[in-house]
This record gives sequence, C-alpha cells and structure tokens, in this order.
Amino acid sequence: MTHSVESRFIAIISGALLVVVAPLFTLFLALSSQQASQSIGEHVDVVMNSNTQALGKPLWDLDLDSISQVAQMMLLDQMVHAVQINDTTGKLNVFEADPGAPELNTLEARSQTVIYRSLQGPREVGTLTIYVPVASWFSGLHQIEFAFISIFIIAILTVFGAAVFGNRTMVVRPLTRLTAAIEATRRLGSRHHVDWRSADEMGRLAKSFNEMQLLLEREEKELKRAHQQTIEIYNLTPAMLFSLTAGDTVAAVSDYWLLATGYQREEVIGQHFSDFLFAADRASFENRRRHAMAQCVTIEITVRFLCKNGRILDVLIAEADLGATTTHLAGSLSVMTDVTELKQSEFRNHQQAITDHLTGLLNRQGFEAALDRHIVEADRMATQLACLFVDLDRFKAINDNHGHAAGDLVLQEFVVRLQPMLHETDTVSRLGGDEFAIVIAGPDAESRSADLCQQIIDMFESPFRIEGTGIRLSASVGVAFYPQHAATAAELLQKSDLAMYARKRDGKNGARVYDPAILTRTREKAEIESDIEVGIAANWFEAHFQPIVGMGNGIPVGFEALMRLRHPRKGLLPPAPLVSVAEENGSIAAIGNLILEDAIANLNRVSRLPGLGNTYVAVNFSPLQFERCLPARLTRMLGEGGILPARLVIEITEAVLMHDDPEIRRTLSELHDLGCRIALDDFGTGYSSLSYLNRFPVDIVKIDQSFVQSLLGGDTDLERKSRMLIEGITTISHQMQCKVVAEGVETAQQRQQLMQIGVDYAQGYHFSRPREINDLLADFSGHPSKASLAS
Repeated sequence: MTHSVESRFIAIISGALLVVVAPLFTLFLALSSQQASQSIGEHVDVVMNSNTQALGKPLWDLDLDSISQVAQMMLLDQMVHAVQINDTTGKLNVFEADPGAPELNTLEARSQTVIYRSLQGPREVGTLTIYVPVASWFSGLHQIEFAFISIFIIAILTVFGAAVFGNRTMVVRPLTRLTAAIEATRRLGSRHHVDWRSADEMGRLAKSFNEMQLLLEREEKELKRAHQQTIEIYNLTPAMLFSLTAGDTVAAVSDYWLLATGYQREEVIGQHFSDFLFAADRASFENRRRHAMAQCVTIEITVRFLCKNGRILDVLIAEADLGATTTHLAGSLSVMTDVTELKQSEFRNHQQAITDHLTGLLNRQGFEAALDRHIVEADRMATQLACLFVDLDRFKAINDNHGHAAGDLVLQEFVVRLQPMLHETDTVSRLGGDEFAIVIAGPDAESRSADLCQQIIDMFESPFRIEGTGIRLSASVGVAFYPQHAATAAELLQKSDLAMYARKRDGKNGARVYDPAILTRTREKAEIESDIEVGIAANWFEAHFQPIVGMGNGIPVGFEALMRLRHPRKGLLPPAPLVSVAEENGSIAAIGNLILEDAIANLNRVSRLPGLGNTYVAVNFSPLQFERCLPARLTRMLGEGGILPARLVIEITEAVLMHDDPEIRRTLSELHDLGCRIALDDFGTGYSSLSYLNRFPVDIVKIDQSFVQSLLGGDTDLERKSRMLIEGITTISHQMQCKVVAEGVETAQQRQQLMQIGVDYAQGYHFSRPREINDLLADFSGHPSKASLAS
C-alpha cells in the first residue's frame, strides 16, 4: 500500500510538471530557437550579399586567386563552415571548408547567384554557396540563459523532492502504521492500535481508528460471550436441534440430537440430511418446501429417521427458514421431536376406531374404507366385487330373553363359524348390532358369493350353544355386485342392505340378490314415510269404526277403531303398508295417539244414537305408547268426553307383553284399576302364551282371524284342528273370566260354528266393514233396525 500511495503522489506531481512546466519550457526554447534562426539568417544574407558583389569581377575574369582569397575571407566568419563557388561556364569550381567543420549533410546550404555589371548590362557569372549550422532548440541561448535554466531545473527538483519527502513523512508513514495495525488485527485476531499522534487529519484518523478498535474489541467480546452462550443453549436445550444449509446439508447439531440418535458430530456435519431418513420418506422431505404455504415461515413434516443403531424413529420436524426472517442468514433451524409413541398410539387408536371391539372385525367406518380400496383394485383389474349384507333373524329376542351377554356370545360364535368360509382376499365387518357385511373380490366373486350365502344359511342348522342352552337362529342375506348394481362403495353397501331387507320381508332365512324392483319398493316405502310424516302434522289420520256384535243377536256391543289415512290427492290409503312402515320407523306411537283421540271423539258421537249409549271402543296400542303419563292422559281425555273408563278397551298384541317390561306391566295395571278393559289381540299366533292371561290383567281375548277362516277352508284336518284350537282358547278364556271375540267372520257358516263353540262376540265383513264415522252415523241414525247387524 505504501508503494502505491507514494507512486500515485509522484505520478500526480510529475503529471503537474508535464502539464504546466514542460509546455512553458518548450515554448521558451521554441521562441529562442526562432530568434536564433532569424539572427543567423540575417547575418548570412549580409555575408552573401557583400561577397557576391566581390566575386562578380573575379568570376567574369576567371581570376582563381581572387576567388580563393574571397572564399578564405568568408571562412573567417564563425557562422560559415564551408564555401563553394562555381561559374556559369562550368570551368571553375572552388570549394573551401573550415578544417573543424562538421559533415556537410548536417549543415544548412544557402546559395545566391553572382551578378557582374558589365558594359552590356548585368550578367550572371556564377553561384555562391555557403554552408552554415542549422538553428537548434538551444542555439539561440546564451550563457546567462543557460544559467537561469539550470537554476529553474534545480528549483523544480528541490520542490519535487520536498513534496515526496513530506508525503512520505506525513502521509505514507501513518498510513503504513495504520495498515500494519489492520494486517495484524486480521492475521492475529487481536485489536492492534496505531502509534501516531499529530494535530492534523492523520492524527485524527489514527485517534478515530484506535477508538474504533476499542469499541470493536468490546463488541467482539460481547459477541463471543453471546455466541458461547448461544452454543451452550443450543447444546444444553433438551430438544433435538439441528441446522441445515440452503442445500439441506447438516451445518450443526445439538448435543441432545447426538445423544438421541447415537451419531458422532463428525459423522453428520456436511452430510445431506435426507441420507439419515427412511428411503420412502426422502422424496417427501426434499419436496417439503414445495407443498408449504407461501407465507408459512415454519414447515412441519413427519418422517422416519434412521438412528445409528438401526432403530427407526417417527419424528416431527419443525423447520424455520432463516432466509424468510432475515436477509443475512441462509439455511434453516429445525427441531426434531420423537413422536414414535404418539404415532403408535395414533395407529392403535385408528385400529380401535375401525375395529369392532366385540368380534375383532372391522366396524362400519373401517369397512367403508376397505370397500373403497376394493373398488379401486377392481377397477384396476377389471373384476367384480360381491357385497353380502348379513342380518341375524330374531336376534333381538336373544338379548331380551337371555341378556346382552348371551347375545354377545352368539355374535362371537357366528364370527368363529364364519371365518373358515372366507378367503384371505375377503373382508368381513360387523356394521353394528347383528348386522355383518362381507366383500368378495376376484373374477369368481359372483359364484363364490352364491356358495358363501348357502354356507351361511346352512350354518344356522346347528343351534348356538350358550351357557348350556341351545339357541336357534337364522340369517337374511342381501347380495349386490359391483359394478352391475352400484358405482360407489356407499351405493354398493346400500344396495346389499336393500336386498337383505327384501329377503326379510319375504320371510327371512335366505338370500336375495339385489334387483331394481327392490329399489322401487324402497322408494314406495320412503313415499309412505313422507305421507305419514305429513299426515301426522296435517292430521290426515282418521279412526274408522268396525262394529263388534253379539254372536247371537248381532247387536253392536262395541267398535274397533281402525287407523286410516285420508290423503288429499291419493284418497284413502290402505292401512297395512302404513302400519308396517310406522312400526319400523317409530312413528306408530304418534299415529296411535291421534287415533286414540279421534276414537274417543267418535265414540262420544256414536253414544248419542239410540241403543248405542253403552257401546265401547277398542283401540290398538303400540308398545311405544305405554308411557308413564298414559293413565293420567286417558283420564283427562275420557273426562272431557264424558266417557266411562269401562267403555275404552285397550287392545294389545304379544309385542307389548313378550318383553315383560315392568313399566308396561305397571301401566297396564293402572289402566285396569282406572276401569279400562284390556283386550289381547291376535291370540293364538306368533309367540302367544297362555301365561299372558295369568300374568297380565286381560279382560277380552280376540281369536286371530286365521283360525276363523280355517274353519271352512276345505281341508278337513285343518278345519278340525282350527275348531279344536278355538274351542280350547274359548274354554280357557272363560275359565279366566275373559270374554272372547272372533275376528274376521265373513260368512254365516263361520258365525254358526262360532256360536256352537261358545264364542261371545264377533267382528268381520259378514257384519260390517270398517266405516268412516259420518257414514256409520248416517246408517244408524233414524234406522233402529240397523242396530242389529245379524244376517
């Protein structure tokens, strides 16, 4: 640096001399040279003019001695170094030169014609040529001028030397010391100071540099202390910290990271971080920034990390991009958290979430996900899928009669029997309760599904042994195929479900393959549900009355209130589909309450007719209607209508009694104590038991119409058995102090036989169809003979 500054200073001074002094000196020399040249020229002209006149006569006379004498006289002039004289005839050529004269080619030759003035006039007789020195830069200078020039040059050199010395002393030397201090600071790392004191700018520069060094030294100590503290925090933090460069190579790792992974620091620094990850996760780690949000400073990703001992950790990496928060840092700082146990817990929770705890099979959620995967695979392989929807028939009775623990054992036993029938590619699930679903995949799905359906049905030929008791069940199976019947997993499961319910409606214990007609019936059911919902809200339900008459005289003793729905557009809808759907979706209770209110109101109107003031109304009750508040509500309704409780007969079926619900038993007892009578409907079918007559307060037994219609069915054996059953029911009922009503009497012959058996009352088309209340009132009003419906 010293040489550079001094050289530049010398260059500046030299440039100034060249720019200012040199042109002036050159101009001075040029002017001196011009003046000298002019002076020489004038002197030479005088010499030549005077001598040409002196040579005129000798040249005319060809006087060689005179000519030579003139030439020698001319050489005496210090300006003339050589003389040459020629005549015009060429006979005479005189050349005289100074012995010390330089070469002629270095001299300037000047010539002039010699004229002789004769009597005949001026005549050219020859030529005079003299050789004089050429005027130079310094030829016009005198000795005094050379002295002044020398003094000027010495002065310039003195100033130049003083400037260089002053620059070296006042500038270069402090700069050299400053440079040495900087170089020492750079090489040795310590803060060196400049040993220079002066009151000028260099002194102030040295002082400022020394103060800056002191400040930097303090800040450097603080930075070292902060850096050391940062390193200690980095290493002592109980978290797996690591830093990456912009190229994802490891720049630093904490001690805790090394302790947790088992590596040494030299084994990881400079290595690409993805090299320590499970091979399948490396691509996702390298593409993590591509999938991160644009404004997201922190990136989180879960990958599998390979420890030095071969152990695989599930780790959550939270990475902060340093370049996104500051412009002078590149790379990232990350925290790696071991989430292996959390992932395992999540896996266990997921397995629990998709697994049925009782059977170990997939639950509905898991099955739907598996079905989606099967569909993707079936599309890829262009094969079929068969979905079997299995429902155990009469399973609810097991829970009710034997307890839920027994029901659970039956379900487990069913799964044990089912497993050997399945292939490895099949998927089975317990959807809930007693419903199961099975997926069969492969090109033979259709044939295998038929075989599996038959195997499942045959499975139930052997009773289930639960706590030493044999329990017999059956199954209803619905089958749907992909892609013939459905385009999605949900639709395939729904279609198999619809096929199963169609099998149940057809009598249970069998299999049914889905067909479009099932969907039609399902839509019809949905339409009925809609009609029921709107009908309840708009009060479209009516209680139609069918008379119950004395067997002998045909006089009405009561009426059965039968539910009807009068649709404003469809008219009067048949009751059977309505009841079936209402019992299934639970709306039967709301419908029953509407019919009860309408029946009591209609009985109040009928009571005003002659001969019908003591008739009763029999109303069918669903199990859902037996609420704790039912006795109080009936008391209020009967009181408002002025109806005695004995005129209300509550008809119940085995569905009400078979559960032996204490709440229902208590409610029935309260109603009976209130004065209402209890009728047991459809007696002799289903699971009807004579014990009902003993355990419940029954007043009336209604014989199912199937027995009545079999009295004259043409089958002698069936007629005989039906008569015996009716006789037995009638005898036992009378012994239990119960009245007997025969349902479905359609002919006089049936009536006659029932009279012989001793049945008390009858109802059926032989006497009257169910009638809308206004039509019924119109028939009986003003026609006392109508009071007797005997044929």
